[in-house]
Amino acid sequence: MSVSYTATLPVRDQTVLYLSSLLHAERVRRGTRKDRRVLTTFKQAVLVLRWFLDGTRVKQLAVDNAIGKSTVYTYLEEGFTVLAAQAPALESALLAAKMAGHSHISIDGTLIETDRVRTPGPTDGVDLWWSGKHSNHGGNIQVITAPDGWPLWTSDVRPGREHDTTALREHPEILPALATWIAENTPALGDLGYEGEADTITVAFKKPKGGELTKEQKTHNKAHNGKRAIGERGNSLLKTTFKALLNISLCPWKIGTIVAAALVILHIEHDRTT
Repeated sequence: MSVSYTATLPVRDQTVLYLSSLLHAERVRRGTRKDRRVLTTFKQAVLVLRWFLDGTRVKQLAVDNAIGKSTVYTYLEEGFTVLAAQAPALESALLAAKMAGHSHISIDGTLIETDRVRTPGPTDGVDLWWSGKHSNHGGNIQVITAPDGWPLWTSDVRPGREHDTTALREHPEILPALATWIAENTPALGDLGYEGEADTITVAFKKPKGGELTKEQKTHNKAHNGKRAIGERGNSLLKTTFKALLNISLCPWKIGTIVAAALVILHIEHDRTT
């Protein structure tokens, strides 16, 4: 027995048409012949957006579209790829933020959980994707946000075992780009997870062992944490908008591409990049 029902996808028509146009251009680039695909680019776009926004299971997408699960994976992969290709480069995102007149930017790491495990890490008995901080498996994504917490850029993925500073250093483009940004006397704010890069990223003062912070340091921390806390909205916005980002069952190394694709959808849906 099965029950059919009508559902509404919470996106604008423009967003679906945008993704459909990207998929059409990709089919033209590949030389895909007419009527060789089961779904049109519009229906494929709806399939991809259902997975992102509602976290719809692959099995359900296959049933709803009368296609095989392997075909669903292929369609999703194409959707991730064409969307992520539209994501802004770090230098472009920072230049746009500068032109928008932002007083500062924030950087924060977030763990995108995954149920893919049993990948040996450098430490015996510890999985590569296991995050001790979050007590879960996942991938570390660095997110740069505007002063109001709007996400401007997302990094590629690093294994969840890496803390924010370690993950940051594994992306060779980030620190030089931030150094250029702060040269304009506009700070890049971060939490104490970036204490090791305090020369580039502005962090709060850490209470000394057995001592107390000065009045000036406490005042700095209060102002700093107030601004930085708003920046954390970017991670929340991505995860609450896209249920697929709550737990990704695909290959963990694809998480960076998937998050970049989600960022593009968010920018298109709200008609905002900076």
